[in-house]
Amino acid sequence: MSKLEQILILDPPNDLRFKGPFTDVVTTNLKLKNPADRKVCFKVKTTAPRRYCVRPNSGLIDAGATVTVSVMLQPFDYDPNEKSKHKFMVQTIFAPPNVSDMEAVWKDAKPDDLMDSKLRCVFELPSENDKVNDLDSSKSAPVLNASKADGPSVPKPGSLSLDDTEMRKLMEECKRLQSEVGKLADENRHLKDDGLRMRKAPRSDNMVSHSAALMGRDQGSSSLPSLLVVIAAIFIGFFLGKFIL
Repeated sequence: MSKLEQILILDPPNDLRFKGPFTDVVTTNLKLKNPADRKVCFKVKTTAPRRYCVRPNSGLIDAGATVTVSVMLQPFDYDPNEKSKHKFMVQTIFAPPNVSDMEAVWKDAKPDDLMDSKLRCVFELPSENDKVNDLDSSKSAPVLNASKADGPSVPKPGSLSLDDTEMRKLMEECKRLQSEVGKLADENRHLKDDGLRMRKAPRSDNMVSHSAALMGRDQGSSSLPSLLVVIAAIFIGFFLGKFIL
């Protein structure tokens, strides 16, 4: 065991854990800490290079510094028989003074100067409870989005007060029209009663002429209230239809 192997610290030290489902990129971090007083060169290798993207996969670690390496597992169909084939190795060596060519450092390195730290990959599949929670959250998301979409359509307080004012005006207009219709109906009823009394009275020339005058007045008066009733009904229907729509 070399001196470098004793001082280099890996976090996690043994396993790289990836949590499924593996339908999207899954990222885990590996921290490399150098507590020594010299710079260290590192290089990250894997047995399945097509399945992983490692950033950075090589570089320098200053004395006392820590470097975080992101290991990104690409989407794939999980096969339990394949998990033992996924392994990583962190290769490390002390950097010579004024290093400029990293490839030359690795090429000229002696086996005794290298440290190899091996890591195995652990794949964690979601449990049934996690699947149910994910399904519930996916169902609730459209409801939240729909609520946000419906938010702007809520009328402002100013528009609500304006509608209330129009409603009060319409109700007052309807009451006024109903009152006028009632008055016209009472007047029409009184005129009819006068006409009936005149027709029952003893007939004479003067009474006949007077009755004819009253009948003409009765017919003209009865036609006028009926016309007003129709007009009032049209206005009431118009204002109520405008308020409802």
